[in-house]
Amino acid sequence: MKQMTREQYILATQQNHLPRTENPQFYPVGIYGWRKRCLYFFVLLLLVTAIVNLAMTIWILKVMNFTVDGMGNLRVTKEGIRLEGISEFLLPLYVKEIRSRKDSPLVLQSDRNVTLNARNALGQLTGQLTVGADAVEAQCKKFEVRASEGGRVLFSANEEEITIGADRLKVTGTEGAVFGHSVETPHIRAEPSQDLKLESPTRSLIMEAPRGIQVSAAAGDFKATCRKELHLKSTEGEIFLNADTIRLGNLPVGSFSAAPPSSPAPQQTVYELCACPNGKLYLSPAGVGSTCHSSSSICLWH
Repeated sequence: MKQMTREQYILATQQNHLPRTENPQFYPVGIYGWRKRCLYFFVLLLLVTAIVNLAMTIWILKVMNFTVDGMGNLRVTKEGIRLEGISEFLLPLYVKEIRSRKDSPLVLQSDRNVTLNARNALGQLTGQLTVGADAVEAQCKKFEVRASEGGRVLFSANEEEITIGADRLKVTGTEGAVFGHSVETPHIRAEPSQDLKLESPTRSLIMEAPRGIQVSAAAGDFKATCRKELHLKSTEGEIFLNADTIRLGNLPVGSFSAAPPSSPAPQQTVYELCACPNGKLYLSPAGVGSTCHSSSSICLWH
């Protein structure tokens, strides 16, 4: 016989002394009844919710065109973000650089105004460009327009002056150019086959130069017309008229006759140029000698 251990003996003797019942009862283990039905209902609801969420996620991915490179017209590249087509921004856009593709222009469009702001490190506004329905406004310390080749300044404006660096300034308006103050320029000329006209409709036209003013008409006439008096004045020098013929028209003619009254007066063709003490000029019929003194009465009433 095998020898029993101490523990086996104790267990065998304890089981013999336990009271035994004639009708033992068994209790079921698990979830039954309405609890089981509620559990199945919640499991089914969770499964339906997961399926709906998965379907919505797939639909959103398809509609928004999510790819490995980006979303829809938005592409993420090494150089930054690339947008293709029309893009709409509802909130402010902060970027370092905006540029279009090489084969298409860049269009910024708004129902009201398009405003570009530049700020410094402290957030202060240093420059602003506003494109509106009525005007284009630029607010900055200095505004420059440069040429595409070479970067030459074509137009520059600040608080002190405006500089135009173009080779030619052309004004095509019918009323011309209006300047409220003085204009400084070394040369004013009209276009080829066009006239140059300087006019002051209601006031005087003054041209001043410390070292002289030269007016030249190489292939035409020079005319100076006024309603009242025309003054030619030289404070230190002289007035020099150099021409083959110098004509003074509409000068008054003094009366002088040396012939007897009975003889017919010959037709006078030669006159003498005389001057009054106040500088007025008049004509006197020429004679054998000077006739200015005889006809000097014209200085009294003229």
